[in-house]
Amino acid sequence: MIPFFHRLFTRRRQGEDNARQSQNSRLALILKASKQRIWIYDMAQRHYLYLSDSGKYDETYNLVEFSRLFNRDDYEELSQVLVDVSEGKKESSVVRVRSNTPESQRIYDVNISVAGRDKHGYVSSILGIQHDITNEVHKQQQVSQLLMRYHTVFNTSLLDMVFYDKNGVIQDINDKACQAFGVKDREKVIKDRFLLQNNPMYSGGDLQQMENTRTTTLVDFSHFKDKIYQTDRFGLKGKMYYDSTINPLRNAKGELEGLYMCGRDITEMVESVHRQREGAERLRRATQNVQEYITNINYALRVSGVRFVSYSPKNFTFQLSDTINEEQLRMSQLRCIRLGTPRFRRTISSALNRMDHLTRYNIQEIIETEIRDEKGRQIWLQFNMVPILDKDGQVEHYFGVCRNMTDMVETERRLAVETKKAQETELLKQSFLTNMSYEIRTPLNNVVGFADLFETEHDEADEAFFVEQIKQSSNILLSLINDILFLSRLDANMIEYNKSDVDFAQVFEGHCQMGWSNMSPKVKTAIDCPYESLVVDIDDSNLGMAIERVCFVASQFLEEGNICARCEYRRGELTISFEDDGMGIDAETLPHIFDRFIRDKNQKLCGTGLDLPIAQSLVQQMGGTIDFESELGKGATVWISVPCEAKVIKRRINPNNDL
Repeated sequence: MIPFFHRLFTRRRQGEDNARQSQNSRLALILKASKQRIWIYDMAQRHYLYLSDSGKYDETYNLVEFSRLFNRDDYEELSQVLVDVSEGKKESSVVRVRSNTPESQRIYDVNISVAGRDKHGYVSSILGIQHDITNEVHKQQQVSQLLMRYHTVFNTSLLDMVFYDKNGVIQDINDKACQAFGVKDREKVIKDRFLLQNNPMYSGGDLQQMENTRTTTLVDFSHFKDKIYQTDRFGLKGKMYYDSTINPLRNAKGELEGLYMCGRDITEMVESVHRQREGAERLRRATQNVQEYITNINYALRVSGVRFVSYSPKNFTFQLSDTINEEQLRMSQLRCIRLGTPRFRRTISSALNRMDHLTRYNIQEIIETEIRDEKGRQIWLQFNMVPILDKDGQVEHYFGVCRNMTDMVETERRLAVETKKAQETELLKQSFLTNMSYEIRTPLNNVVGFADLFETEHDEADEAFFVEQIKQSSNILLSLINDILFLSRLDANMIEYNKSDVDFAQVFEGHCQMGWSNMSPKVKTAIDCPYESLVVDIDDSNLGMAIERVCFVASQFLEEGNICARCEYRRGELTISFEDDGMGIDAETLPHIFDRFIRDKNQKLCGTGLDLPIAQSLVQQMGGTIDFESELGKGATVWISVPCEAKVIKRRINPNNDL
């Protein structure tokens, strides 16, 4: 009896060891996918043991070897934490360390905790979970650099710049804006939480409904006598022409995050245009300060890419300039119309017609021109023109600004495309998670359900059936989880592809038979390989997996009939085809055959529902293609084509052609 119990104990111990090894292997895979590693510090042997990809602690480092892996100062800090944990001063701690490789230095967060104690309660081993946070640290550094650049541009800009939060409360204002609005103490204005609604330029606007607004506004400060506007405090008097742009910043959900205002006081500029009617002599008598101011304005215009435009209804000419007092381009109406692309020519013609009829309304248009920039893009221009009246109150001409909107239009286009891609990706992700949750719960519920039956009244003869059902559901669940983990590695491009010279003629049949192992006995299988030897450089492991999964899916659909696998090498490509005369795939299912968790018309899952997506990803990542053709009731054909180079091609000799 004692030998029997000894053998029984040994078998149980081996089973527990095997289960523990399997759990360690799965844990190693999960940790590798999440960029984490586990090590154990043995207090007695003073060795560090790393958990390898195979699930074993077979990577051993002594103290000196382990210290060479990290920065010297960081290792000393790590060693001190280990001492504190071993002496019971700390239960756990987190230490940030850097690798000892300056050319490609990695950064880790190491979570230290007690792994085991001896029979006296003293710490015998310490657990370290090493998480690679290099990318996160680099991203934080990039964000800091971007913030530094933002503040540099914000504070040195030649334009007035003000930033408000989502509630319209001022958060920042540069020196140029302080000068324009009479702000003497910027910090006090920010501390007093000045509101956007109290800014005379934007009073009365709905904060939440505000859109991108570009305006040239005439503000009479005498109309804003309420104390909330604080015009007396800032010394704002008379009238001001202000050219500005206000842009709301919204998150992905469309919620308002803040508002950004950029503008300039163009009062003097507009008044100087009015004074042109009084003659050039008055301009020549202007003071040197005015000339310097005009020079600054011209410089700001060139830097910002804004141009002045004017239109004279008397002689039907359109003028454009990048300075106040110099004409850069003069165009006729016909040339203006031909400047735009065909779809915008009617818009240009309509705007010119309204100005010819001396409309008193502002003219605002965005057009696409035939002119291309240095990048080959068609230039988009925004025109914002206002009527200029003579002393009798009649429209004399139109004046405004022209902005180059090409970058903004291109950005909006790309944003629309990326938004659509993000929405499609989100839908695919939600669909995948929903299907995955359903497919995992189904076998799991079977396991739990049949396990619960053991605790209820039942016939002992049924226990074998319960156990068999639990085993089947467990196998299905394990296979599904393995496929999901493998597919996640494929999606993350973590699969390595290693090509080697393989005699494909010798391994082709084995891959097919492996995939057909569960084929119905009523199905006749055939393999057509016209080569006695075909040595090609391929990744046999991953290509074989793709072949086996395609064959396995075929065995799920084919209950009786014939199926034939063929291979052919032509012009640098190895082509493999599988053709059967089974029931085929219906037209509604066919376009989605490579989708995840796809089902046939009878709502039957095709294998685990992930075999064909895995096969497609493997083939595509090897640079190949996979196609599927089928018609209901007429069978199906699958083609796999992989680029490779043949080293040996030796075809079989057909005995019927032998003399």
